Amino acid sequence: MPLIMAVCVVVGIIIGTFYANHFSGNRLSIINSSSNKLNNLLHIIDDQYVDTVNINQLVEKAMPQILAELDPHSVYISAQDVQAANDDLRGSFSGVGIEFTIREDTIRVQNVIGNGPAERAGLIAGDKIVSVDGKPFVGKEVTNQEAMRRLKGPKDTKVKLGIVRFGEKKVKYFTVTRGEIPQKSITATYMLDDETGYIKVKNFGENTYPELLIALAKLSQDGVENLIIDLRGNLGGFLNSAYQMANEFLPKGRLIVYTQGRKSPRQEYRSDGRGSYQQIPLIVLIDETSASASEIFAGAMQDNDRATIIGRRSFGKGLVQQPIPFNDKSMVRLTIARYYTPSGRCIQKPYTMGDEKSYEEDILVRYQHGEFFSQDSIKHSGKVYHTSIGRKVYGGGGITPDIFIPEDTLNVTSYYKEASMSGLILQFAFTYTDNNRLKLNNFSEMQELADYLVKQNTVEKFADYANKNGLKRRNLMIKKSHKLLERYINSRIIYNMLNDEAWTEYLNQDDPAIMKSLDVFKRKAAFPKKGSKNMQTSMVGMDALPMMNTGKKWVACFG
Repeated sequence: MPLIMAVCVVVGIIIGTFYANHFSGNRLSIINSSSNKLNNLLHIIDDQYVDTVNINQLVEKAMPQILAELDPHSVYISAQDVQAANDDLRGSFSGVGIEFTIREDTIRVQNVIGNGPAERAGLIAGDKIVSVDGKPFVGKEVTNQEAMRRLKGPKDTKVKLGIVRFGEKKVKYFTVTRGEIPQKSITATYMLDDETGYIKVKNFGENTYPELLIALAKLSQDGVENLIIDLRGNLGGFLNSAYQMANEFLPKGRLIVYTQGRKSPRQEYRSDGRGSYQQIPLIVLIDETSASASEIFAGAMQDNDRATIIGRRSFGKGLVQQPIPFNDKSMVRLTIARYYTPSGRCIQKPYTMGDEKSYEEDILVRYQHGEFFSQDSIKHSGKVYHTSIGRKVYGGGGITPDIFIPEDTLNVTSYYKEASMSGLILQFAFTYTDNNRLKLNNFSEMQELADYLVKQNTVEKFADYANKNGLKRRNLMIKKSHKLLERYINSRIIYNMLNDEAWTEYLNQDDPAIMKSLDVFKRKAAFPKKGSKNMQTSMVGMDALPMMNTGKKWVACFG
């Protein structure tokens, strides 16, 4: 009997192997042989390599390289970085509640979050943190990553901070009980005039939709009749948040977005008709850093002829990532599908597998090609799609706006570029804020502070500061770029003293995209009409602020 059973087992194995080889396809055998090859290589290195090798570190370094061969948005996140990668889009995180900058190897408190743990403990803007939990924290070890590691922590835990306050030499000690710090998706909500409301959406996080409803309710109380939603600089976030937001403005049954991949069947997201703002005239602002979920919203509004899109061509990210965790709490975010706007266009810009460098430099290439200055320089894939009323739209790389706003370089000089890109303006603005905080504390309103700063001739003060810090004074260039310099310098001081909303409101005062939007509302032209020319150009120039380095911020469920 045992002999018969053994023969049956052997025969079963042979038959199973035969059918697996012939009916499961070659792909499985390729994966098995390749994975075995990788495992064998690691074993050989561990067993025979001339020096001792940390195999875990080797794997950690290899994982990103493997995923980089797929597409620019499939990424590996180590266990220690998972929480930080998710914090930006969570509704909150646990910490002390400060915004800080690092200058001269020391943490400087830039802003203290209202009613947060740090404010309750007694910290104020301008404080220098010189020790954490009794250990000195100054010098080269002070980095953003290390500062976040020491200051963040579980809710209700305590951290003791050594503080040097402006005008004092003695170190003061404050014990801060960490708490939940809210992460705002919507950073500005206010009325531009008696009829027009403005909402700035920084990203699409867990709480974006409820924040939107609060913002809309506030503007409704102020009598809003027209609305601008600003997605410039918005790198994206959760697909569901973009869907919920679009749903608020569309009638029932409209397609908002759909996703589809090789192993991901088509999934459609349609409006349910419950939105309270289906009829309000709407304009959406985008630029070259509006990506992912921002493009879902803008694409849904454009393809459904629900809003006028104003600005410059968006980033062009149309790939969907799924988070896949490992046992050690690390994870990969793997691209599993593409998303498509209602007209059927995938707005993912072209990329070559494994060529991440060219992909990352695309924005710079656009700038050099002249796309920021002329609509004629925008490259389309050639394939034309149509909106619900038949207007032409284009796929193959981002959302092309209905009204193009060029960037004005008329008053940009090499002096302004160097001042901006070197970080000297940011350093000066913080130093000026710190040295004049007692005077500046007298201003709680943006316009009052802005008027005061104009009288202080901050451009001249900056030129002196920059000259002492390696940027030689160029009087003719300073005169030519005076407006740009003043705008940038004063905006940063306003940000340091007040908040995001005040900073945004100040910059919007002479923003060409805002001016054009108000003109569109005045002409009752926010709702696109059949036969209207999609690609208009506003000849109003934009006072150039330095280009932002967006970096990588890919998020769970979308990116």
